[in-house]
Amino acid sequence: MAMTMTGQVQLAAPRQAVWDKLNDPEVLKACIPGCEELEKTDEGGFRATAKMKVGPVSARFKGKVTLSDLDPPNGYKISGEGEGGVAGFAKGGATVGLADKDGGTLLSYNVEAQIGGKLAQLGQRLINGAAKKLADEFFANFAKAVQG
Repeated sequence: MAMTMTGQVQLAAPRQAVWDKLNDPEVLKACIPGCEELEKTDEGGFRATAKMKVGPVSARFKGKVTLSDLDPPNGYKISGEGEGGVAGFAKGGATVGLADKDGGTLLSYNVEAQIGGKLAQLGQRLINGAAKKLADEFFANFAKAVQG
């Protein structure tokens, strides 16, 4: 099952500050809902563990995250894949762009993801709703982190 999601968030902080936080594992770990572990790897990415609940399915996903197409402080592509045991798998990526706007920074994102296993059997509406909720939660947390 595939899905896409796009959005924009206005942040009251300079672009360089937003860029720095987007690349800080401690900040990301605190902002990602259900994230239990996030550590930098030698390849310029991260190893992650996150606990998620979507409808009746709850799982702990272990996976890796890679940053590519780095264009400081304008954006990057973030890709990841995770295994959740019987719950299934998730993999995907997001293109993140930063631009100066109204004395702050406009962060725009474009997400593409695929899921399989038990999760995919839950249905498109439930999955899309859960994905949107996770994204909204992450960006609300991230906005707080960036704005101090």
